[in-house]
Amino acid sequence: MIGFGKQEEVKEEVKKSKARLEILRKIEQLEKQGKFDVDTEEDPPTRPLMARNIDYLRTRNYSKIKTLLANRVGETYLNSLLKNDKLLIKDIKGLENIDTVKSGAIITCNHFNPYDCFAIETTYRKTLNSKEKKLYKVIREGNYTNFPGLYGFFFRNCDTLPLSSSNRTMIKFMKAVDTILKNGDFILMYPEQSLWWNYKKPKPLKNGAYKLAARNNVPIIPIFITMEDSNIVGKDGFKIQEYTINIEQPIYPNKNLSEGINAKNMKEKNFDVWKNVYEDFYNISLEYTTENAMVKVINGK
Repeated sequence: MIGFGKQEEVKEEVKKSKARLEILRKIEQLEKQGKFDVDTEEDPPTRPLMARNIDYLRTRNYSKIKTLLANRVGETYLNSLLKNDKLLIKDIKGLENIDTVKSGAIITCNHFNPYDCFAIETTYRKTLNSKEKKLYKVIREGNYTNFPGLYGFFFRNCDTLPLSSSNRTMIKFMKAVDTILKNGDFILMYPEQSLWWNYKKPKPLKNGAYKLAARNNVPIIPIFITMEDSNIVGKDGFKIQEYTINIEQPIYPNKNLSEGINAKNMKEKNFDVWKNVYEDFYNISLEYTTENAMVKVINGK
């Protein structure tokens, strides 16, 4: 550990949650079917986000005040997660790979736990770039429009960029992304486009993050979080995972290539980087149980 939390030992006597066991069963089945972009969690239903209801760049005074308040509350909440061993970060590797980037950038990360965004936020605050560059987070539409409670408050106000099923809203989203990257800020995206609880393998990647990076001529900063059992058992009966945050070298677009080719190349390089981190950390080859198109899935294409 590098100073995050106490991690006092707790006896492993808690019965494993039936809901968690069912999620693991779903993940096993979806991997066999090759349906890597299907979520296994019961998310709130999505309500369409209209363009008039979102101020992506927080230009209105009301938006600025709510964002300031949400970030302060969020910092307190994050500190409590670390202090009470709800979020365990064992090590952070490669901080310099964020600080070497002088332009805007898109950070990509594997998605396996609602708390992994807090792990990235904790990591980012340790960089020199965090003093001058904001970190925005792309989230799903339903998390913004329909998520209840404190998390819903965070989703709506903590420098988030919600996607939308509305074409007009997505036009507004794209313009906001262009502005943010042009201003030199960073955007966190989950290119797997699904959350599989405690899933250790990298999943095949979608094109969106790489198209945005190529369009704006900014790099991708690939982060792959690896995990291992701690000695603490959570309320669900499973051991809480200790995270190692692996920040790899930025992947830059080639100015001599088209946006489409750059996006394809950056996505493939990102997957290869994640694959290498996975295999080096766990000391096993990356293999899936997918029954069809095995080679296609393994190559992340």
